[in-house]
Amino acid sequence: MKDDSLYAFMYRGMLTKTAVRLASRQMKSEADSIGAVATRLPFDLLEEQIVQRAKEMAVVFSAITAFENSVRAFVEKRLLEEIGDDWWTKCVPEKRRQKAESRRDEENKIRWHAKRGSSLLEYTDIEDLSAIFTTNQDVFLPIVQSIDWVKNIFKTVELSRNIIMHSGYLEAEDVERLGMSMRDWLAQIGA
Repeated sequence: MKDDSLYAFMYRGMLTKTAVRLASRQMKSEADSIGAVATRLPFDLLEEQIVQRAKEMAVVFSAITAFENSVRAFVEKRLLEEIGDDWWTKCVPEKRRQKAESRRDEENKIRWHAKRGSSLLEYTDIEDLSAIFTTNQDVFLPIVQSIDWVKNIFKTVELSRNIIMHSGYLEAEDVERLGMSMRDWLAQIGA
């Protein structure tokens, strides 16, 4: 082995060790954060099997939440780039705008509780996002290629989301289907 190759080999080893150490710290930090939230809740008083299944679905819920919020970010970025600052009034169907505004107004009446966010887009659900894609096909088709495909992806996510949001459990096949749909979406939009 030449000196340069030995140096490169050792350097890659040191970089790998540093990356593993940083990843371990981040995972520990995330676990500590989750643990801090969990201590505020009465898990010890609930049936262990029910809690375990709920924890499994919490992982799926996390993926769905991240997916929906990434779709919102994509929609906002794309419409802002293509339409401009007034994209909300120009591109979101009135029915969907009114629904989001009504949700925000209702939340604002309860001052002591956290809010969904500052953007009206955060008050939309996946059905509303589907309508935004349908209404603005010319903006989204260059990236997604098919609005029907978008609707199918969103419908798959919505079916799973609704079950979890109402304290249900998904079968392994449903989780796999959901994961595949999310991966397909992310690959298509270039995330």
